[in-house]
Amino acid sequence: MTAAVPPRGTDRFDLTGRTAVVTGAARGLGRSFAVGLAEAGADVVLVDLPGADGVAETAAAVEALGRRSWTYGQDLADIEALAGFVDTVRAETGPLHILVNNAGTAALERFNEITPASWSHIMRVNVDAVFFLSQRIAEHMTADGVAGRIITITSKNALVAEAGLAHYNASKAAAQLLTETLAVELAPHGITANTLAPGMVETPIDGEFPFDREAFESAYRERIPLGRYAQPDECVGALLLLASDAGAYLTGARLVVDGGVLADQMPRMRFMPPYRNTV
Repeated sequence: MTAAVPPRGTDRFDLTGRTAVVTGAARGLGRSFAVGLAEAGADVVLVDLPGADGVAETAAAVEALGRRSWTYGQDLADIEALAGFVDTVRAETGPLHILVNNAGTAALERFNEITPASWSHIMRVNVDAVFFLSQRIAEHMTADGVAGRIITITSKNALVAEAGLAHYNASKAAAQLLTETLAVELAPHGITANTLAPGMVETPIDGEFPFDREAFESAYRERIPLGRYAQPDECVGALLLLASDAGAYLTGARLVVDGGVLADQMPRMRFMPPYRNTV
């Protein structure tokens, strides 16, 4: 296979003429990803739960950039419906070039409190939906002759465990190895599959927390070498690398955007003497 001559400079990140699908697009990282892809020139298919608040605002932000948007309400936990859903999207929007598996769910529960229903729901959204959505979209990519991009948003929890999140940790680790398998199987078709693993991000979080959340977040920020949570937009650059020609030779890879958390096995810095410049 002869590689095409790559574009130069910032043209490497140009997504003009391509259509991206973003799940969980109503807010948070999903909205930032959708807008970032539109800024790079892509038209964007926005997917979230039926009636999800915020999808219209995301669509307006995409269209304000002169790009087209399509909005779909689809429960990704309904695995059996996903193939037909993808077929409908492809028929209405044309060829699909980029899939961002961003939608996900979590529940904070000790391991002995997890019920079969809770375990099953998290796995269906975080693993099953990722697979079957990727499977069907990849089928359309190959049929359309599209050298597409599949990007799954995992988490640092795909790489290290965290108490109270056994099902979430397991689902993200599964999504990582699943994506690597897709990378191998889809490579002959010119389709890449990679993951982006964020750390702690300033996004809206629903649900009750059985502890002092403010104290937890303050302690966690001390654990992050960069000293703060990420803003959603700070994950967009990594996404554009994986979505564009700039990352054409990246497949089966993971990009960790965590402010340095995984690089620091022990938060020793706070116990060391103050930094002294030797210049």
